Amino acid sequence: MTNAALHDLAHDHLPAELARHWIGQLRPAAHLRKAEAGDPVVGQLGGLPRLPADVAWPVWEGRGPLRFVAAVDCAALPTGELDVPLPTEGQLAFFYYGDDDEDVDALVDTADPDTWAGARVLHLPPGSDDEPEHPAPAGLTPYPAVPLTARIGPSAPDTESPVLGGAELPDAFERALWDYESGTAHQIGGHAQSVQGAVEIVVAHGALGGGVAWEDPRVEEEARRWVLLAQFDSDEDAGMMWGDEGVLYWLIRPEDLAAGRFDRAMFTWQCG
Repeated sequence: MTNAALHDLAHDHLPAELARHWIGQLRPAAHLRKAEAGDPVVGQLGGLPRLPADVAWPVWEGRGPLRFVAAVDCAALPTGELDVPLPTEGQLAFFYYGDDDEDVDALVDTADPDTWAGARVLHLPPGSDDEPEHPAPAGLTPYPAVPLTARIGPSAPDTESPVLGGAELPDAFERALWDYESGTAHQIGGHAQSVQGAVEIVVAHGALGGGVAWEDPRVEEEARRWVLLAQFDSDEDAGMMWGDEGVLYWLIRPEDLAAGRFDRAMFTWQCG
C-alpha cells in the first residue's frame, strides 16, 4: 500500500475535489508484520514481557491478571516518520484481559468504565528490554512469541471517520480500498483500520460518559481529539483470536501522548 497507489485509487473512483480532500487525510503509520531472517526487529507479539522489578504485571481486580499482547521498542521504531508524538525510548507494552473464553461478563466495554481495567498500556523505561522475561502469573498461558518488524507506509481514514466531514464515498471506492487493506493489520500510529465503523467515534462516546446520544454533535467533536496509538489484529502465528477475527485498538489524545499519560489511553475492540 503506497501513497502513489492510494492517490491513483482516489482519482479513479472519486470526484476531483473529494479525491483531493481524501488524499489530504492520509497519514503515515508503522505497519507491523512478522519479522523474517534479516529484518530489523522492533517488538514482539505474545511471549513474555520484560518488566522492571518495580513494575507489577497488570491485574483487573476481581478478575485476574491481564494477558500480554505485544511490546514495541520505541527506539527501534521509525518514530520520526510518524505524525504522533511517540516516545523515542523505552518500550510500550500492551495487555488485555479478554480472549476466546466467551466470558461476556469479562469483556472490556468502552462504554462501561468499570471494565476499563481489563486493558492497559505501559511505557517501560529505557533498558527494560535487558530485563529477564517476567514469568506469567499462575494459571496464565502466554501466547506464542512472534517477532515484529515495521514498515512506514500510508494509512487511510475509515469511511465513517470524522476527518472526512460526512463525505459520502462510493461503494466501488470502498471495495477497492478494502482490497488494499486486507490481511493481518498490526499498526502503530496512523488511521485505525476499523472493522465496524470508526473506532474514534466509539472511543469518543465512551470518553464523554453515559447519557450522551450517539448522534450528539459532541461525539464527533470529541472523536477528532483522538488518534490511534496501536492496533493488534487476530494473528494465527501468535495464537490470538479476538472474537470473530477481530482487532484490538488503543487510542489516545495527542496531548496525553506527548505528556506520557498512557493511563489516559482508551481501549476498544471490534470483530466481524
